[in-house]
Amino acid sequence: MTLPFRFLLVAIPVLLLALLVVWLPRLQAPADPLVEQASEAVEAPPLTPAQAALDRAISRIGGTFDGHVGIAVRDLAARRTLHFNGLEQFPQQSVSKLWVALTALDEVDAGRLDLGEMVRIRPGDLTVFHQPIRDIVRRDGSFSADYAELVERAITQSDNTANDRILRRVGGPAAVQDFLDTHGLSSIRFGTDERSKQSAIAGLEWRQDYAQGPAFFEARDEVPPAVRRSAFEAYLADPLDGAPPVAVVGALAKLHRGELLSPGSTSLLLGTLARTRSGPQRLKAGAPEDWTVRHKTGTGQFYDGEQSGYNDIGLITSPAGRTYAIAVMIARTREPTPVRMEMMQEVVRAVVRYDEALPAVAPDGG
Repeated sequence: MTLPFRFLLVAIPVLLLALLVVWLPRLQAPADPLVEQASEAVEAPPLTPAQAALDRAISRIGGTFDGHVGIAVRDLAARRTLHFNGLEQFPQQSVSKLWVALTALDEVDAGRLDLGEMVRIRPGDLTVFHQPIRDIVRRDGSFSADYAELVERAITQSDNTANDRILRRVGGPAAVQDFLDTHGLSSIRFGTDERSKQSAIAGLEWRQDYAQGPAFFEARDEVPPAVRRSAFEAYLADPLDGAPPVAVVGALAKLHRGELLSPGSTSLLLGTLARTRSGPQRLKAGAPEDWTVRHKTGTGQFYDGEQSGYNDIGLITSPAGRTYAIAVMIARTREPTPVRMEMMQEVVRAVVRYDEALPAVAPDGG
């Protein structure tokens, strides 16, 4: 065997291995640094006494709740996240409307969407469940608004029709997921539009006549129990709109820091979240009156006395300007609604106690 041939036998495998080392990381799905930083595998400085007390409170609240709950709290100034089950995927339900609004405002920042652009909502645009726009369409045959109003309705009223019309305008679910992936939020799954998602959870395939009156509920009642149970459990086992609470509070922190949108769009969205009307007895009711609460709720379907997805996520700010991102996400529970709301309020009260125990410092947008 000649020397050059022997050299090639050794050199070629070495070269191939080097290429694999260089290119394999590029072929893998992008990591979500917000989740990685909160995992036990990443070293973090020891908890301060105040952080340790808050961590115990979060664990106690989550551990004593009768249901599968995930809780995450991020102190934006300290850049520290504490959580209970915070790395697991929890169904978002209407929390995902926040990602649609972010994608729309990103389109505005890029000059591809004007919030003043008018759109007409017709019966064929209606969806399912909570959609105040439907009453107007039923009365007048259609509804005209600009995209600024649709964003306002989607966030503050959690209007499904407003949300899905914005979703269509920005390019559909793939566009929203691309926004999340591009901004280091890849562990958050957007999922799909409300019609497709809610039908699948109920064991149905969407038909537009379901948007009228009680048609969806009547069709759902006709689904065989075994099919309904299978669809319900499949959604909870692997929610197509799943998100880890740790990633959600990380995204809220990025929004607050102005890392996701332009200053104008950031201010617009934070102001809109402050006007949220849904869930007044969830996170918001736990905050003192002089605190600012900007939040978005999410509420899922019931089956056999159990609810899938009962959430509230948001930013709460003290009078001194210190801000915390909070996500409380219930995957499933049979607890009455007042018990769930009280649990969420207790998380906020624990954060308020934590804030009161801190020395006076200048607020930070971290």
